[in-house]
Amino acid sequence: MNAEFLHKVSEEILHRYQIDRSLYGKFDVKRGLRNADGSGVLAGLTKISSVIGSRKENGKLVPVEGELRYRGIDIRDLVSGIQEDGRHGFSEVTYLLLFAKLPTRAELKEFEAYLYPRMALDKRLIATTILQFTSSHVMNAMQRVVLTLYSLDENPDDISIPNVVRQCLELIAKFPAIIAYSYRALRNKFHGDALFINPPKAGYDIAENFLHMLRPTSEFSKLEAEILDLALVLHAEHGGGNNSSFTTHVVSSSNTDTYSAIAAALGSLKGPLHGAANANVMYMMANIKENVKDWADRDEVAAYIEKILRKEAHDRTGLVYGMGHAVYTKSDPRAKILKEKARELAEVKGRMDEFNLYTAVEELTPGLFQKVKQSDKVISPNVDFFSGFVYDMLGFPVEIYTPLFAMARVVGWSAHRMDELINGGRIIRPAYKSVAEPQPYVPIDQRK
Repeated sequence: MNAEFLHKVSEEILHRYQIDRSLYGKFDVKRGLRNADGSGVLAGLTKISSVIGSRKENGKLVPVEGELRYRGIDIRDLVSGIQEDGRHGFSEVTYLLLFAKLPTRAELKEFEAYLYPRMALDKRLIATTILQFTSSHVMNAMQRVVLTLYSLDENPDDISIPNVVRQCLELIAKFPAIIAYSYRALRNKFHGDALFINPPKAGYDIAENFLHMLRPTSEFSKLEAEILDLALVLHAEHGGGNNSSFTTHVVSSSNTDTYSAIAAALGSLKGPLHGAANANVMYMMANIKENVKDWADRDEVAAYIEKILRKEAHDRTGLVYGMGHAVYTKSDPRAKILKEKARELAEVKGRMDEFNLYTAVEELTPGLFQKVKQSDKVISPNVDFFSGFVYDMLGFPVEIYTPLFAMARVVGWSAHRMDELINGGRIIRPAYKSVAEPQPYVPIDQRK
């Protein structure tokens, strides 16, 4: 009876909700808040970051090499400066994005002394929200923990900047433990794995503590910590228009509390159209590895990629996951940076054959895409093309790929929340035009 009812009303919904697609063009609706050329509708201004993948010439978008800047500083220069000093950079990038300036050594030391001791979670929260009400999805577990932290905050609704900064820094510090413990609880409840809770270790930074808390042995190499820190740096921020950052702007514009805003951003990122790209790359590459006999045979690899593009292989969507981006065209600077570290890790882990396969897919897909789709669109690998492979080499399960994205991007969300509170001024309220035909009210006994 219940199934029949749901099937019946669902059929009615599918029929009655439909809108004539031609009406979107008639009323010039910016579907997905995109312009006709695919660029985003200008909805705000920001100093936090800039993402460039094309330029306009004679009214047309022309592909250019990708550029990402944090507070005006090229991501390549940031990473290069950090690596030349032989140190981790996530705390420095967090400082830069939140406080709009590069810290001095003294300022960075002071900041880390404030941030790192706040990584631990309240034991009551672990015992109840994480271990008693265990979720089957880490992203939903993260949302619930974030909302529970509202209850543990003595001043949760104050949206003054000093209070919001405090709340954001505590969330940034706690995300590694939230993810590690939520995953361990999931494995214990649904798969029978042994449960262990490693508390954060003094002297470890964000990347080191995450590896320490997630792994039963708490052991990790210097290179593993370096590449995780780099991944966090590269994922920390990507403009105000991506779905989760824009969600942060929309929700923050109502003057709601920080926990509600970040929980909403997590809900956005969980969506497979936003946060699941690197997992999709892994599933696709597993399919390629299974069906291509000789990974070093570029002709065989190309033939299988062509089958994927023609919707004849893998999930038959015609998509080569990790190739192409909403903004970047010729290149994604994050992908270029991460690829080099991925090569270094692959050499150490004995997985260069897989790395070379990734490189072949990266190099072959753009031309095959244009051939099969009969398009002159320029595509290149995005950061997700390599991040899943990196996480796999680090021994991370697919279930925490999107949470790892959140562990980095909570920094960007925090900056965009403060940006909206300081500069927004008005609640975000775009228009929706009704295209429903007027109809009379029918008394209940006369309805069919």
